[in-house]
Amino acid sequence: MSSDNIHYLVIDTETVTDENLVARQRFPELLEEGMSPTEIVQKWKDDLKADGGRDFIPYTYQVPTAIALGKVSETYELLDIAALSEVSIPASQIVERFWRGWERYGRPTFVTFNGRSFDMPILELSAFRYGLSLPGWFSPVARNYDQPRSRYNQSSHIDLMDILTNFGATRFPGGLNLAANLIGKPGKMEVNGEKIAELHAAGEFQTIEDYCRCDVLDTYFVFLRTRVMMGYLTLADEQKLVESTRKWLEKEAENRTAYQIYLKHWGNWDNPWRKPDKVKHEPEKSKSQKTSRKKNP
Repeated sequence: MSSDNIHYLVIDTETVTDENLVARQRFPELLEEGMSPTEIVQKWKDDLKADGGRDFIPYTYQVPTAIALGKVSETYELLDIAALSEVSIPASQIVERFWRGWERYGRPTFVTFNGRSFDMPILELSAFRYGLSLPGWFSPVARNYDQPRSRYNQSSHIDLMDILTNFGATRFPGGLNLAANLIGKPGKMEVNGEKIAELHAAGEFQTIEDYCRCDVLDTYFVFLRTRVMMGYLTLADEQKLVESTRKWLEKEAENRTAYQIYLKHWGNWDNPWRKPDKVKHEPEKSKSQKTSRKKNP
């Protein structure tokens, strides 16, 4: 596949808490008392849940465990989905290969769902952590609105959450799961984000990667619908792309469990503009025709 064909990268990032960092930096006294880093993280989660209802550890204490990348053409065709994960490489190489791949593909536009608040900050912080140079992304000498990180620069990063909330003017309860369900796609299935830490602890890296791939598919289909909404695609063309992607998944599913799972939960969007099929009726025979048939068998 030529990198010239890749115009968009639809990405999803799954992360896990750096337990040793949390223990050293946040709770050294508990570490000295003999608590393990895993126990300390669980205590912090319990405290967070008691205070505000969510036990999500801030991204600043997390590292990537998997990144899936949907390669999309300028005409919005899904060309392939690649993954970088701890199935084969450590977090430092996941991040390094992600950023070098973006450069190699000619700096395509990132497409995310809530990526401005999560995916991109953690990938930037990971570059800081692992000593990676990203002048093409930070573009420090460019004018503010031309820099790829600029909030409104959608030539570099399209956050679908921003489109659906008018850049944060409103909230979007339900997230990607809801957006995908609205257009008949699976959304969350057997695995969800809350299970990642448990899966990681059990060494289920392939399951995490599969989940990541499915999130990229949901994000891709939501991306297509926003292109319809914004006038870049007709609804008919979007539906053709959805159907061609379904056929691609059926072919790829022979060797990819993630796509088997996705197709199992596949749903078709109920198109309110589709004209109902006309039922053909035999014309009513006249009385004379019936009489004539009886006389001339």
